[in-house]
Amino acid sequence: MNVSSSSLSPEWLQTLRAARPVLWTRSDTPSAHAAAFSLADVQAAQARFTRYAPLLAQLFPELTATQGVIESPLLDASAMQAALELPPTAGRLWIKADHVLPVAGSIKARGGIHEVLEFAERLALEQGLIQPGDDYRKLATPEARACFGRYQVAVGSTGNLGLSIGVIASALGFRAAVHMSADAKAWKKARLRARGVEVVEHEGDYEKAVAAGRRQVEADPHGYFVDDERSASLFLGYAAAALYLRDQIAQADIRVDAEHPLFVYLPCGVGGAPGGIAYGLSLLYGEHVHCFFAEPVQSPCFLLRMMSGEGQLPGLPVPPSVYDIGLNNLTDADGLAVPRASELAYTAVGGTLAGVYTVTDDALHADLARLHDSTGLRIEPSAAAGFSGPGLLLGSPAGQAWLQARGLQPHLSRATHLAWTTGGLFVPAEEYERFLSRGHSLVAGNQAPTDAPPLHHPQ
Repeated sequence: MNVSSSSLSPEWLQTLRAARPVLWTRSDTPSAHAAAFSLADVQAAQARFTRYAPLLAQLFPELTATQGVIESPLLDASAMQAALELPPTAGRLWIKADHVLPVAGSIKARGGIHEVLEFAERLALEQGLIQPGDDYRKLATPEARACFGRYQVAVGSTGNLGLSIGVIASALGFRAAVHMSADAKAWKKARLRARGVEVVEHEGDYEKAVAAGRRQVEADPHGYFVDDERSASLFLGYAAAALYLRDQIAQADIRVDAEHPLFVYLPCGVGGAPGGIAYGLSLLYGEHVHCFFAEPVQSPCFLLRMMSGEGQLPGLPVPPSVYDIGLNNLTDADGLAVPRASELAYTAVGGTLAGVYTVTDDALHADLARLHDSTGLRIEPSAAAGFSGPGLLLGSPAGQAWLQARGLQPHLSRATHLAWTTGGLFVPAEEYERFLSRGHSLVAGNQAPTDAPPLHHPQ
């Protein structure tokens, strides 16, 4: 189903409340960026990663081969394209493999690590531990670690952001605390504790874990809270991914222009990671890149925020929560189980985002299995959300109407579709086998490669 900027129809709301998959596309022309971030800001984040690279290579042996660069490959996905039954006439499918990002094992290695590095850099300059232009390996000295050890870095998380913050903070010598929601996986908690990170468990959801962490840090004069809902540093760390991807796209001889559109499908929780990436890509490619966020059917927080911004949710709070329409925010895609979107991310990309779609947990597991069988890649369920995007866009009335309205249909055979996988590197083998077994059962039971939207609301 596709909805325009007219008032919300009862049919559409019923579909959302029934947790059935939908495709929402913006009905107006994308607008200019509203957030106060420039390309120079994104480049500054990339430069910070570069300054830290020698130290990161020293702290993490897995970064020796890349000399401290934390990056993931761009992979040809022709085998997965066939498994998804996407014809060559639809363009070509690629995978941006953030599920194998070293150190943290997920997309959160970008924003989470960047923010801790920025905080450490600011402290180190203030305390005279380094001077501009110094070798940042000085920050591995006992003096620097003693300085950092006076501070606590805290975050609220469902798992992956907590892993990235906890791992880098503890490696630098900070005291680290991760406030984790009830839906966080046990193995993620265990991995953090093995690193010496304090794990504070909460009965509530992601939103409550973040609020609790924020309150705890406010009472600590030496506390620093990484705020997934509001942080510009996190956002810019994610946005820097666009600069690395631009180089990989050029190396793969992929063109991005009016006749070679780029479609990017990004799993979305609170919106910081996909928002930062979409923002960075829009700065680089402008109207030739079209970003879609993917959310679980029980947790479509960014979809609701986009709709409320277009006046399609009369009578509901702004910003809305998934609970406001009767959804339960329960999903196997734990990293995407967020009830309310980041206002920073919405302000930054709400005017340029092409659309948002939702997927069932069954679809996530089925595509996880298809990816394993066709490519051998191992991801977690939330990271599979991007693979439903091309089929929804190309195979539904809603997607076809949007493509026609944007004048993109004549160029589809030359299009690039990029599914962004976001986590899975450190998933324990027994946990992954459970995901895979469920996925294989669904595929054997003829789970369709795409959860087709049941309704279409014309433009």
